[in-house]
Amino acid sequence: MKKSYLTIVAKIVVKEGHREFVKAELLKLLDSTRAEEGNICYDLHQDNENPNLFLFFERWVNRELWQAHMKNEQLAHYLKVTEGKIEEFTLNEMTEIVN
Repeated sequence: MKKSYLTIVAKIVVKEGHREFVKAELLKLLDSTRAEEGNICYDLHQDNENPNLFLFFERWVNRELWQAHMKNEQLAHYLKVTEGKIEEFTLNEMTEIVN
């Protein structure tokens, strides 16, 4: 039987003029998050039509390990340095439908 994991889809729209700074900060999160316990995938995407739109597609073993990630120092640093530079942030917690 296939195991069902927690999927996170995070949409980030950056305010005009802050794209490169925010993108650089997002890129800093990749390696350390991928090495965290419970992380299966942590992929960053940039929209082809709107370069100010970024999307994280994440997969975690369970919600508890994702919550531990949400409390780490690097994420806290990202939130602090990008404050006021984000136009919109949407996060969806999803469960894969196992067939």
